[in-house]
Amino acid sequence: MKAKPDFFIVGAAKSGTTSLYNYLVQHPEVYFSPIKEPNYFSNDIDVSKFSFLYKQNTFLDTEKYFSNKVLQNLSITFVRNIKHYERLFELGGKFKTRGESSTSYLYSKTAAQNIYDYNPQSKIIVVLRNPIERAFSHYKMALRSGHTKLKFKEAVEKDLMAKDKAWGVSALYIELGLYYDQLMRYYSIFPTDQIKVFLFKDLKNSTNKVLKECFEFLEVNNINIEDKTIYNFAKSPQNLWLNYFFTRMGLKNFLKRIAPESIINIIKKSFLRPDRNILSENDFKFLLNIYEEDIKKTASLLNQDLSNWRNYKDV
Repeated sequence: MKAKPDFFIVGAAKSGTTSLYNYLVQHPEVYFSPIKEPNYFSNDIDVSKFSFLYKQNTFLDTEKYFSNKVLQNLSITFVRNIKHYERLFELGGKFKTRGESSTSYLYSKTAAQNIYDYNPQSKIIVVLRNPIERAFSHYKMALRSGHTKLKFKEAVEKDLMAKDKAWGVSALYIELGLYYDQLMRYYSIFPTDQIKVFLFKDLKNSTNKVLKECFEFLEVNNINIEDKTIYNFAKSPQNLWLNYFFTRMGLKNFLKRIAPESIINIIKKSFLRPDRNILSENDFKFLLNIYEEDIKKTASLLNQDLSNWRNYKDV
């Protein structure tokens, strides 16, 4: 009998899923796909339409990857072949539970049904962050990676007006934080006891408590996770224009291919600094006007008090 994944961290993007993944991967009873984000079940995402910049930061040669006898660890790709996907779990049979972590699954309109059709007993894990904070974190990642040089509100407004709206095509700063409809795709299909929603602030401030609940949900032993590093800690480019230019010219990607990791790390240190970007109250109010109704609906769906998401002082 083939080993199948039985739990999925589905998002939201920029909400702590990488940290949760790195905590769970330390558990001896938990097996994770060697590709952290295979994105197999979000088949409504059209890889052929990805922007040049998104392709630069996403490994897409799946045929080359799966031609290897031993599958190496990989951050993200878009697997589209079921035989390839199931190879990711061929070594997971001896583990108590097996999973993967693809943040596109929350945004995708097809992933929930596809996961259920594949394994109706699947457990779904969601981490939600204040959508305004999430959008700002997403923006800072885009700034750091050279995808934009605009100020936050300008970048959001430009993306909102983009003609082509899709994963890997536009940034989706706003759309990825409209949680209600995304969650409903899961709650309308899966039994509620197969869905576990955590809040980003709880994961950050009460990590042990969240992990205990997560272990109980996955039915594995409650153990102490030693490495609780906060992953994807934000940094900013020293020079926005130079960073943007290097990205657009493909120089960053070129250096990654030819330079050893030690050199890459030295370059990063010289180009990046600790993040100094602060979300202004005016920008907070601008996004709150967009998100307020969705926040209320999400709070009602989850039966949770999310009023702090509407308070600038809690950011």
